[in-house]
Amino acid sequence: MTELIKQKNWTKIQAEGSWRIWRIVSEFVEGFEKMDNIGPCVSIYGSARTKPDNVYYQMGIDLAKKLVENGYGVISGGGPGIMEAANKGAQEAGGASVGLNIVLPFEQFANEYIDQDKLINFRYFFVRKVMFVKYAQAFVLLPGGFGTLDELFESITLIQTNKIEPVPIYLVGAEFWNGLVDWMKEVMLEKHGNISPKDLDLFTVTDDLDEVIKGINEFYDKKGSLKPNFEY
Repeated sequence: MTELIKQKNWTKIQAEGSWRIWRIVSEFVEGFEKMDNIGPCVSIYGSARTKPDNVYYQMGIDLAKKLVENGYGVISGGGPGIMEAANKGAQEAGGASVGLNIVLPFEQFANEYIDQDKLINFRYFFVRKVMFVKYAQAFVLLPGGFGTLDELFESITLIQTNKIEPVPIYLVGAEFWNGLVDWMKEVMLEKHGNISPKDLDLFTVTDDLDEVIKGINEFYDKKGSLKPNFEY
């Protein structure tokens, strides 16, 4: 009897899995259809818990404004904190303000500074992350938590393994990022040899927003083209 129950449960799971595929596909379709028409953007990552009186919140606003002034739209995770700051700066500067919101049981809600025709709600993290990467001409990360680190290491990994073309990656906030970078160098590289010296050149740590803008502009002036990071 127990084995029969197990088999029925597993059959039900398999059936649900088949329908889940269509939900996943629908998220990809909606994302591609909306994002294909937005133009060159920069993905800005950072903590949802950063308050408006935090220095990095204001830096997020200023960074987004500078990006818009230089012809880029801004992609954020759509929620509060640094994400809200990025969308606020983009909207105030009159640029594209994209929000890739994730539906969570707590913490996340779409902020008010996203252009309504550029708000996409996702159920699946992995679909959302494809949109972040595919449509970004650069990645800029301000201080954040596990999600921000996940987005950092995924971006680095995709470039390291040649799954996407190299794009600028900037870590803004030296006092936050330097400890992590030191660990990468001293433990990952020198002690264990798990990365190559050139892997540490895949990103730049800075506190200077003008350096970020200059670096992105120079990268594309030299490259001569702007396009999505990978094709399907």
